[in-house]
Amino acid sequence: MKRSERLVGMTYYLLEHPQQLVSLPFFTEAYDAAKSSVSEDLGIINQMFQKQGIGELHTVSGAAGGVKFIPFNSQENSEHFADLLAKQLEDPERLLPGGYLFMSDLLGDPETIRNIGRLFATHFSKQHVDVIMTVATKGIPLAYAVASFLNVPVVIVRRDPKVTEGSTVSINYVSGSSRKIQTMVLPKRSLQKGANVLIIDDFMKAGGTIDGMKSLLKEFEANVAGIGVLAEAEDEDEERVVQDYVSLLQINNVDIKEKKIEVHRGTMFHS
Repeated sequence: MKRSERLVGMTYYLLEHPQQLVSLPFFTEAYDAAKSSVSEDLGIINQMFQKQGIGELHTVSGAAGGVKFIPFNSQENSEHFADLLAKQLEDPERLLPGGYLFMSDLLGDPETIRNIGRLFATHFSKQHVDVIMTVATKGIPLAYAVASFLNVPVVIVRRDPKVTEGSTVSINYVSGSSRKIQTMVLPKRSLQKGANVLIIDDFMKAGGTIDGMKSLLKEFEANVAGIGVLAEAEDEDEERVVQDYVSLLQINNVDIKEKKIEVHRGTMFHS
C-alpha cells in the first residue's frame, strides 16, 4: 500500500472513531506497515488536523497505549460559524408569537447540526461526560450531534411514558414559558447511579425545562457535567432559574411589532 493510501485510510478511521484509543499495532496490521512508518503517518495527520483547526491526536504511552483523536473547533472557526448562524436567525420571517424563533430548518440541516455538535463537544471536551441528556423533540438532533464527537450515548427525556421503555421515573416541574406544572419521565434503566450527564437543549428562556432535567438527575443520583443550549433569550417577566450553562447564541431585542431581531454570540465566547 502506498503511503498516500495509508494516510487516507488512517485519517478516515480516526475521524470515524473520535475519543477512542487506537493501538499502533492495529494500524500496522491493518495497513501492513512498520511501526515507525505508522508513527510518522500519525505525526503528519496530527499536524494537518491542528492546522485545519478540527482536532488533534493525543498519544498514550505504555503497553496499552496508542492514539486518540480529540475533535475540536478552533476559536476562529467557532466564531465564524456562530456569526453566520446568528445572521440566519436575524431574518424577521423567523419571528413567532411569544418572541420565539423558527429554527426547525436549521435543526434539520445535517451540516449545521454537525457544526453545532462540534462546538459543544469542543467546549465540554475536558469534562468527564458519560452520557448526553435532552428533552424530546427538538433537542434530539443536537444531542446526537454532540454525542457523535464525544463518543457517548444519548438519553431522551419525554413528556409521557412509552410502553416500549419499561418502568420510568417521573417528576413534575414548572414550565418557564407557560408557567404550568408539567411532567417529564425517563426510563429507570437509562442512567447509572453516579453518571456524569451533559444536558443539551435547543432553546432556553427562564430555564424551567432544564431545571426539571436537573431535578430528574437527582432522582437517579446522577451528576450534571454541564449544560449547553443552542440559543437563549431573556424573559423580562420571569427570573431565570438556571445559571450554570453555556449558550452558542443570545437572542436580544426581539421587536415583534417592528419585526426586528438581534442575535449575538452566546456565553460560550465570553472570556
